[in-house]
Amino acid sequence: MIDHDITDSRYSWIRLGITLAIALVGNVGMWAVIVVMPAVQAEFGIDRADAALPYTLTMVGFATGNFAIGRAVDRWGITVSLIGAAVLIALSFGAAALSGSVALLTLAHLFLGFGTAASFGPLIADISLWFQKRRGIAVAITASGNYLSGAIWPILLSGVLSGYGWRAVFLVLPVISLAVMVPLSLLLRRRVPMETLAAQDMTTQARHGKAPFRPVVLQWMLGIAGIGCCVAMSMPQVHIVSFCVDLGYGPAVGAEMLSLMLLGGVVSRLVSGMVADRLGGVVTLLIGSALQCLALFLFLPFDGLAPLYLVSLVFGLSQGGIVPAYALVVREYMPAREAGRRVGFVLMATIMGMALGGWISGVIYDVSGSYDWAFLNGVAWNLMNVAIMIVILFRTRRGHDQTQSVTARI
Repeated sequence: MIDHDITDSRYSWIRLGITLAIALVGNVGMWAVIVVMPAVQAEFGIDRADAALPYTLTMVGFATGNFAIGRAVDRWGITVSLIGAAVLIALSFGAAALSGSVALLTLAHLFLGFGTAASFGPLIADISLWFQKRRGIAVAITASGNYLSGAIWPILLSGVLSGYGWRAVFLVLPVISLAVMVPLSLLLRRRVPMETLAAQDMTTQARHGKAPFRPVVLQWMLGIAGIGCCVAMSMPQVHIVSFCVDLGYGPAVGAEMLSLMLLGGVVSRLVSGMVADRLGGVVTLLIGSALQCLALFLFLPFDGLAPLYLVSLVFGLSQGGIVPAYALVVREYMPAREAGRRVGFVLMATIMGMALGGWISGVIYDVSGSYDWAFLNGVAWNLMNVAIMIVILFRTRRGHDQTQSVTARI
């Protein structure tokens, strides 16, 4: 039996609030690089693909950090991991601010992304252990911290950027990161007992049935699907500021569209979390992936200011719940004691998709002179993701029907 004094308890919700606060600050490294991209391009006199390299290396570090720090959380808990990450984030921001070349700036972003990862996948894996009945909404709220960070920080940082330059932005953020993350992480030292984790596994299997594939096969299928969906997702998120600069609207308008997109993503994540508590992670993931594919098409026919604001919001509302759903599928079919590394691996794949997509979109722009083909490239990758999830859904439903048939005969 699940000990509800531990899971879905008052403490669980308090812990969720602390987790969200950490995520709001800890994820800033993922978004600050997007805001300063046009300024970096202008200062160093480089093309769009090279200007996107710091973001790409941020996402590479973010991806590997989700897996490596996820393993650390399984072994030592979330607090130690977060404190180490906060120190690395501060040092990386400082190194980036003092860098005199694109190469050094890009290298600093690799370590920045690694540290930032602690505030995404590892936090999601940790909070998933503290909820059973309301796991979907708890994971969605935690994942929303990443998007809320992206919605809030570009606006807060735009004044510093315009007044003092991008290097000043990168000198302010280390102080904020250490001041917030270290004290709050100390409040998360409590851990779920092993017997509670075992009980969670039994309850989850009774609810969802056996996994549609062996764990390692399912893990790799989810990883490949995650790359596909996030190559598509990265096009608007990474290049919306540069897109607006090209259209003559300026970086501030692009930052506003990014914030609107991410606020829509927060709503999408919360709604998807509630849907997942009723329909499960697989169905929720497939719905979100299909809607994202449709939303990408909407960027092609419009370049007016008002339509782009609207399309940015629609895109955010379409895709926000996709990445958290991967974590829910892992938790539905894989052991709780392996949550950190299993969730970390799959989210690592999604983030590698973001890194790959951000760079590919820059290359396509440099070759073609527009973002039209970059949007179409995203659609193609998204269709691959949808196809994989349909296969998983079919096998899940077939396995569930077989289980019900055996149960009925008994």
